Amino acid sequence: MSIFKAYDIRGLYGDQMDEAAARQIGRAFVRVLGDLRGKEVCDLRVGLGRDMRLSAPAMSAAYLEGMVEEGAHVIDAGQVATELLYFLVGSRGLDGGAMCTASHNPKAYTGVKLVREGALALSGEAGIGDIENLVDAGLGDAPGGGSSEEVDLWDEYHSVALETVDRDKVRPLKVVVDGGNGMAGPMVGPILDELGMDLVELYFEPDGEFPDHEPNPLLEENRRLIIERVRSEGADLGIAWDGDADRCFFIDGRGRFCDGDFICALLARIALETEPGATILYDPRSSRAVPDSVAAAGGKSALSRVGHAFFKKRMREENAAFGGEVSGHYYFRDFYCADSGTIPALWILQLLGESETDLAGLIDEFRSKYFISGEINSEVADPEGKMAEIEALHPDAGITHLDGVSVDYSDWHFNVRPSNTEPLLRLNLESLISREDMEEKRDELLAVIRAG
Repeated sequence: MSIFKAYDIRGLYGDQMDEAAARQIGRAFVRVLGDLRGKEVCDLRVGLGRDMRLSAPAMSAAYLEGMVEEGAHVIDAGQVATELLYFLVGSRGLDGGAMCTASHNPKAYTGVKLVREGALALSGEAGIGDIENLVDAGLGDAPGGGSSEEVDLWDEYHSVALETVDRDKVRPLKVVVDGGNGMAGPMVGPILDELGMDLVELYFEPDGEFPDHEPNPLLEENRRLIIERVRSEGADLGIAWDGDADRCFFIDGRGRFCDGDFICALLARIALETEPGATILYDPRSSRAVPDSVAAAGGKSALSRVGHAFFKKRMREENAAFGGEVSGHYYFRDFYCADSGTIPALWILQLLGESETDLAGLIDEFRSKYFISGEINSEVADPEGKMAEIEALHPDAGITHLDGVSVDYSDWHFNVRPSNTEPLLRLNLESLISREDMEEKRDELLAVIRAG
């Protein structure tokens, strides 16, 4: 299986990816970046960061070596969360950046997320394929001539992040925070302390061994402890982050997971209070709670393909103020159109400070009207053929193909899309009638998807 993915480069450390591969990827990356920027490699300024994985120091050093060997000047931020790499590239006007991370994957994985100027992500369709081709063809002798320097971003980033909220509207709350032994602790911990939050910290120290649980809060088994602690502590809410901390997830005060669609709807309302009439992006898997909330608040909504590379590009095309994915990626125009795990947490805390109800009450508004299945994966031998079969079964529906197949009726809809890396189909379905109606339609579709 190729390490070159739709949104990044990722694989098993020592098996699929090692320091030699990282050095070649670093060299190829700055060549591609030079072509994209219309510059000589020797004129490029490139950011670099790494997460807390055990392999990250060695792999990051190899990326740096490759980029310097090819002639670029590298600004190394050291161990940081992914959004600090975006901040480095955007705030310094760099030509691009590389973040050594495997995000939410288990500890055996390594990888790198690559961006060009403005923190605009490279993807399999724009840049990553070119890097793969260069590596496969062989890069020859390195010209040399590059250089590097180190920079400490933490204090500057914390100050900038605090400016995204009105401190006078934030009131102290009891919050259980789960960093998954990833980068959330140093990224957001000092900010929450500054705001006077009463924190119950779980796995808030970076540790690439991941001794407690994998850094992926989308998996139910990784949310059990934070849910238990929210209930046992009588906390107002819980917030969990993935490994590189560019996604955050919320647990309400009753210990219930808050679906990303519904959090997106709340964040969209906040964005529209600041900028009335703005455009808000969402993905085809989303609940209609998102476009309905945007319309009710006087905004405009638009769709984007799933994936951070596509969202960041679409944010710029639409001049969108905010965008959100079901998976917990939330994008902000004023943060270089990039995704952040810090800003959503701060916005929700401010919202709760201003609100007469708690997070459970805010989310219950959506739970009572929008009945969603969540994403359900099924292994399918021929995903394209199965999607065509499903589409043919719904001739009276509205059909779109932005990302997989979306089938829309007035009172229910669904999206089926293939995985980029596995023989899987991913189903998201919603009914506006009842939970029972959603479950019935979900099971009918799953029977079709899973039929041989």
